[in-house]
Amino acid sequence: YPPPVPGTAPAPPAAPPAPGTAPAGAPVSLSKVTLTKEAPAVSLTKQGGTSGALRVNLNWQVHKQFQGWGQKLGRALALHGDLDLDLGCLFELADGSKGVVQALGNSFGSLHQPPFIHLDADDRTGARSSGENLTVNLDHKDAFRRILVFVTIYEGARSFANLHATVTLQPQFGAAVDFSLDECTVPSTVCALALITNNGGDLVVQREARYLVPDRGVSPQRTLDHAYGWGMNWTPGRK
Repeated sequence: YPPPVPGTAPAPPAAPPAPGTAPAGAPVSLSKVTLTKEAPAVSLTKQGGTSGALRVNLNWQVHKQFQGWGQKLGRALALHGDLDLDLGCLFELADGSKGVVQALGNSFGSLHQPPFIHLDADDRTGARSSGENLTVNLDHKDAFRRILVFVTIYEGARSFANLHATVTLQPQFGAAVDFSLDECTVPSTVCALALITNNGGDLVVQREARYLVPDRGVSPQRTLDHAYGWGMNWTPGRK
């Protein structure tokens, strides 16, 4: 038999990529992370979300399928006209400064200077398909100590009953994080959605989904502040 011609031997088959890795040059596929009561927290840092814009979205729909009377009918009657939900957040920065980003009082924040958080234009009717959006500038993640994302009812309902809402946190880099709110069974006008904390450079998202019931004469924001020990002074505001 003639000797093999140099360079014509078949190449050995390429080894398959290791599980969880993408072939060189291919985009990395990151699965969405869904938070639950059983698994309520995730590290944005470990998911690759350490820079760029973090978009927090609240989207909702009113459940209109009612059966029977009694309590369900009472909840249905609590909804009237256009429903106006307001997304916002309390923030505490590493230097100790605290504040709120919300439509009330036109406190829309700023993305490129403290607090490095900005709220999109207020969705007064819920008609926009994108819902309400809050953006956090993760390029300044070291400036954050904690951020509490919340939603309040401005008008159109007396509680969150029969509102089906989904919260999505979409980092510019890394996997999206989402969760649904549980059914509301209390006369709540403010809901703590998620708590983002900076633990030594590790940004952790904690699902709260916590409905709060303000005492008579106490604002939803003050109620939220008290529940999470923010320690701010509040004055009446409007939008």
